[in-house]
Amino acid sequence: MPENLEDLIHAVAANKADLGIGFDGDGDRIGAVDENGDIIWGDQLLAIYAADVLKTHPGATIIADVKSSQTLYDDIAKNGGKPLMWKTGHSLLKAKMAETGSPLAGEMSGHIFFADKYYGFDDAPYCGVRLAGLVSRKGSLAALKAVLPPVFNTPEVRFQVDEERKFKAVDEIVARAKALAGDGIEVNDIDGVRVKTVDGWWLLRASNTQDVLVARAEAFSEAGLERLKGSIRDQLSQSGIAAPDGF
Repeated sequence: MPENLEDLIHAVAANKADLGIGFDGDGDRIGAVDENGDIIWGDQLLAIYAADVLKTHPGATIIADVKSSQTLYDDIAKNGGKPLMWKTGHSLLKAKMAETGSPLAGEMSGHIFFADKYYGFDDAPYCGVRLAGLVSRKGSLAALKAVLPPVFNTPEVRFQVDEERKFKAVDEIVARAKALAGDGIEVNDIDGVRVKTVDGWWLLRASNTQDVLVARAEAFSEAGLERLKGSIRDQLSQSGIAAPDGF
């Protein structure tokens, strides 16, 4: 959450630091701030790490969750890796890493797993050491992030839906989305429904642990983002669910 990094942003500015690194309470998620005070999100960090890991593991499979930016998957492919989109959940990602032999995986939430020179679990302090090493060798964190093209996106929006309704609603939306597939529309139902269009992509998935649905959208333009958000509103409405604030 951006508000959780406010103190870190202020500390970077006050100390004219090269970067700021923060961890969650149990030390398995990392957050980072560049020298300009801009937040580097989990999927952006994963792209930065992946570019480095692929130099010593050419052609390796790099795994990310369905909430991650398309720019991450594209950058992995550009650097010669095999991007694999998988279900959200740290235990699910760890299992997929073991199955595929992947040296690196991560989630937008900041869970990042190194099997390259490490043990394949989400150790945020270790991720911090790797990030500091990259910045010391490669230059500024802002410059490392700048290789990713700019996009317009929503945050991860979570909103309450009754437990007995959330999965059924997603199933309904998957069925409607698949009926529209083709002509530039791709549907991925590995975890909820992620729909890729000429504008970008949108996602709706049911939380595995709470009575909530999760929505996110990402586009190449502000107008495209509004169209994607409109698609989310429309699909929710057809399933009798009010769209969350921000959509």
